[in-house]
Amino acid sequence: MATTSGAAAPPPAATLPVRRGTGPAAATSYCPVSSARPWRRARLSSANAARARLLRVRASSMADSVEEERLPAASATDGPLELEPQSQVRTGMWNWKGYNIRYQYAGTSGPALVLIHGFGANSDHWRKNIPVLAMNNRVYAIDLIGYGYSDKPNPRELGESFYTFETWGEQLNTFCSEVVKSKAFFICNSIGGLVGLQAAVMEPQKCKGMFLLNISLRMLHISKQPWFGKPFIKSFQSLLRNTVIGKLFFNAVATPESVKNILCQCYHDTSAVTDELVQFILQPGLDPGAVDVFLEFICYSGGPLPEELLPRVKCPVLVAWGEKDPWEPLELGRAYASFDTVEDFVVLPNVGHCPQDEAPDLVNPLVQS
Repeated sequence: MATTSGAAAPPPAATLPVRRGTGPAAATSYCPVSSARPWRRARLSSANAARARLLRVRASSMADSVEEERLPAASATDGPLELEPQSQVRTGMWNWKGYNIRYQYAGTSGPALVLIHGFGANSDHWRKNIPVLAMNNRVYAIDLIGYGYSDKPNPRELGESFYTFETWGEQLNTFCSEVVKSKAFFICNSIGGLVGLQAAVMEPQKCKGMFLLNISLRMLHISKQPWFGKPFIKSFQSLLRNTVIGKLFFNAVATPESVKNILCQCYHDTSAVTDELVQFILQPGLDPGAVDVFLEFICYSGGPLPEELLPRVKCPVLVAWGEKDPWEPLELGRAYASFDTVEDFVVLPNVGHCPQDEAPDLVNPLVQS
């Protein structure tokens, strides 16, 4: 069942301003290690070294720049240097509660990383990260149940409250036990951040640390709506779930043109929205059952919020935010820097909602740190 995929070439690197402090008025700057809490200094020194390397990354592929740093200096008598090939990416299927779950994996040694995608995406959204990270880590990228090429059981047949963060958190923890077979670092984008946080709250011993990329603020959560709007929200959700309007809406969204338009909204660098990316996102969304999962989640306005879960996690957390995210504004995301579990808050300049795909040359070194 193994397949191989290569990593796409990332865009040029940029300087990373790092924000430290508590409260929305804190300044954005490079974080001196000496200003950190003593128990954070070891981790921050490693992270700062990785950020310093970003300044030296030229407009070449991330794989080439990493390999250049690992190779010894050549002497006049040395022959031509050969770069080590990137790790082969394979695809596997894992049975969870009778459902087939697709995942991708690469790397044979080092700490385990589990990559968790956002809403409507799948493990292919990490295609620019897996081969690079796997040079020093064991890397796994999972398709959450209901998404990608994992099974999509009909929520109407399972009863209410199946597609929830508790379900996905349980799936992630069991995946760590049965497939990864060790503790892991969770690398999460968008709603994947809620999944990672929920999993870490449910079973703290499974997660060694967490990297949250533009975590979903869940602005449509019922608790964030005005009291007079709540009855209308419930009525609208019922309309989508129980009438033909929901499927008509899905059919309008599930086209190459619509998917491309949506991605161009959330990517600041629209040149990263390629036909390949559109197909990676769209194709599994055309599978039977995808429409029911889609409607179920957009009508899911309950469940946990990031600000409720962050104080409960026991592992260190790094938060990074694309500066130009139109869906999850940076100024709102800054509030997460004030939580004790958050060791650092990094601003990714001129990047949108999906930094791992739009700017892998910025994200991959931060993950490696």
